[in-house]
Order: sequence, then C-alpha cells, then structure tokens
Amino acid sequence: MSGDPIERPPEETTEDAGPVVQRPQPPPPPPFAIPPLFGKYPFQGLEVHDPGLLPYLYLHPVYAPHTEGRLSGRPFLKSRMHLVERLANHLMKGGSFTGKKQKALRTIRLAFDELAKKEGKNPLQLLVDAVENAAPREEVTRLQFGGISVPRAVDASPARRLNVAIRNLALGAIQASHKSTKSIESCLADEIRLAAKADQTSFAVGRKEEVERVAQSAR
Repeated sequence: MSGDPIERPPEETTEDAGPVVQRPQPPPPPPFAIPPLFGKYPFQGLEVHDPGLLPYLYLHPVYAPHTEGRLSGRPFLKSRMHLVERLANHLMKGGSFTGKKQKALRTIRLAFDELAKKEGKNPLQLLVDAVENAAPREEVTRLQFGGISVPRAVDASPARRLNVAIRNLALGAIQASHKSTKSIESCLADEIRLAAKADQTSFAVGRKEEVERVAQSAR
C-alpha cells in the first residue's frame, strides 16, 4: 500500500440553512437630468463619511421628495425614501404639522434658504453631516435574569441610527420653536447647523452623547 492520503468525498449535510433574505437596494439614479432640490440645491457632490449609514441614506436626485405613501408599511423600504422627505415626515408628527406634508416641505425649504445664506454651503450636505453626528452608535436595552432587570449596552443597527438621528433633529427644532419666539424654519436651520458642527448645544447631538454615555456605563 502506498502512503498517499485517501481522498474522501465531501460529507453531505442535511441542515437546511433556510432562504437567504436579501434587503432591497436603492434603485439607481435616473439616466436623465433632474432639476436641483427646490430649484436651488444640487444633488451632486454629496459626501457620506460614515460607511455604516451609506446604504441607508437615499440621496439620489428626485423631482419632489414626496412618495405619497408608496413605501409605508413595507420593511426596509425606508432606504428608498429621500432624506429630505424622511425629515418632513418626522416634522409632521408634532404640533400643527400633523398631516400637512406640503407645510413641512415648505418649512424645510425656508430652513435650507437660511442655511445657504449663513453658511454658504449646500444645505443637503449640512443635513447629511448633521445626521452622521446625531446618529448614536450604542444604545441600552434591559435583560431579564430571574426577575431582575439588568441594563446592557448593545450596538445600534445602521437603520436604527438613521431613524433616531432624523427624529431627534425634528424633535429638537419643534421643541426649540415652543421655547422661543423664533419661527420653526429658523429653529430647524439652527438645529441642522449646530448638529453638522457636532456642537453639544444641539438637541440631537446632546441626546446622542447622553445615550452613548449611559450605554458605556452599562457595558
């Protein structure tokens, strides 16, 4: 007999891994030219520095940030909704904006005009930077151990991070408008401007720092 190793056929496994669930990817940008957002702000040249948020930030050119509810109630399809429309949807959850999409979009347009005048930059890029700086990386959950609830730090998913960041930006602007004589447009512009600079006085950035600080203590 020779000393060569005996080659055996690969063993067959009977374990069923189940169907592979693929998340829907954002559609490619249209091949034809689309006018800038609100007729002023171009979609081109936007930069996303957080690779975790990149697949979920829909920044492709759109005629109007209004999907008319076509993506509601369907899992993972928020990644096909433009960032500006998602901000408008969160503005509609509070106060006099309830159910008034055009009013929310008008508020964002006026806030963008104020941002462009003060900062001299594309407000879309400022909004992207604000979302990146306001997205928490860790959160706290509670685990049950024999009737005892123990806090534990968990990593936040990219989709969850984006949802929390947009919600806090809108909530910070709404609360600031209730506490001062400023209009909601100025409050939203200030919130985006401060969050884009990672300023601690921003409501969204402050909430992110607070959540991450609590999560760090619960590790």
